[in-house]
Amino acid sequence: MHFHAKAVLLKLLQDSIDFKIKFVDGQNTQTIGNLKDPKSEFEINVKNSKFYSDVLLLGNLGLGEAYMEEKFELSHGHIEDFIEALLKCHLDEKLGKDWKLLFKIAPFRIKGFFRSNKKNVSSHYDIDFDVFKTFLDASLTYSCGYAVQESDDIDTLQINKFNRISKKLELRDGETLLDIGCGFGGMLIYAAKNFKIKGLGITNSKNHCEVGNEMIVKQGLQHLIKIELIDFKEISGVFDKVVSVGMLEHVARSEYSQYFKMISKILNKSGRGLVHFVGANTYKNDHDYFIQKYVFPMSNQPKLSEVITELENNELFILDIENMIRHYGFTARQWLAKFRENEKELKSFNGKFKKMFEYYLACCIAASNGSDSALYQILFMKDKSGHIALSRV
Repeated sequence: MHFHAKAVLLKLLQDSIDFKIKFVDGQNTQTIGNLKDPKSEFEINVKNSKFYSDVLLLGNLGLGEAYMEEKFELSHGHIEDFIEALLKCHLDEKLGKDWKLLFKIAPFRIKGFFRSNKKNVSSHYDIDFDVFKTFLDASLTYSCGYAVQESDDIDTLQINKFNRISKKLELRDGETLLDIGCGFGGMLIYAAKNFKIKGLGITNSKNHCEVGNEMIVKQGLQHLIKIELIDFKEISGVFDKVVSVGMLEHVARSEYSQYFKMISKILNKSGRGLVHFVGANTYKNDHDYFIQKYVFPMSNQPKLSEVITELENNELFILDIENMIRHYGFTARQWLAKFRENEKELKSFNGKFKKMFEYYLACCIAASNGSDSALYQILFMKDKSGHIALSRV
């Protein structure tokens, strides 16, 4: 079985990739592919022959679990670059054009389909707060930053983002700002310190609420901003500006209408808002089973068309749409470097968990550069005759 899986996988890769892979399997060595870029050369040391069938069965989930279980290791190259190189080759698209190879792979994929939907998506890790402290910036912001230059560190990336969002929203002294899904309050703290707004953040996380309010007190900003433990459906009042960063991905599709209806209701007549979310930049929205199982179960990647429809239906007039997906690559690369540097501090976590989280961050980098994912920022306003800047921030 494993010998057959190896032959099929190597044939698939040989016919599809534009980079070079050297497989070292015990005493056997086999090199496939063509080297176009010195950065795209990898050497895989296969430690367990189930590696081949795992990848054929479950694609990225199989590769990720094989990495977690150390069924292989990269003795040359980095896992994030390897995943990106695979994504850029569009293996699934090429597979559909080769019926002979598709016939050989079908038994593996059929078995993997039933396993993926029934078994693999049924469990995930409950990630501890200590993990986030190993790789996030000082504000503990867990969303895509903004790179002004490639050398920006993780703290600078997030400050750049906060500043850019503030300017897009045209925040003014004394205005009220609602942050939906505010995390630990990094955006609120920045806006209060630099633009003197009065703000409210809401979250469903008790930990975010408690730690975020502690951070606000330490900054001496409790007279201007606070975080409350409530769901977006419970929001009341009226606000000048609304922001939501990395929240929409976790809203059920059936609740999109309610989400944007709420925003329209609480914005004052001259108000404006901004939603920032990881989206699907294609006609379909395929979920990655590895991410669904281990990191964000039941999460979505909204299509731009879905969000635009809801904005139109709720008379929220679009000012600007920006796809910042490459900035997620810069952000995730900083996260991964910091995680690798600090993972030794996670003494209560086993090696399998650490490999899982490393693989997840590697997927974020790869997807930012080689997939059909998007990172959208959509700016909108309530008053269709309101002020529109002559140029983008």
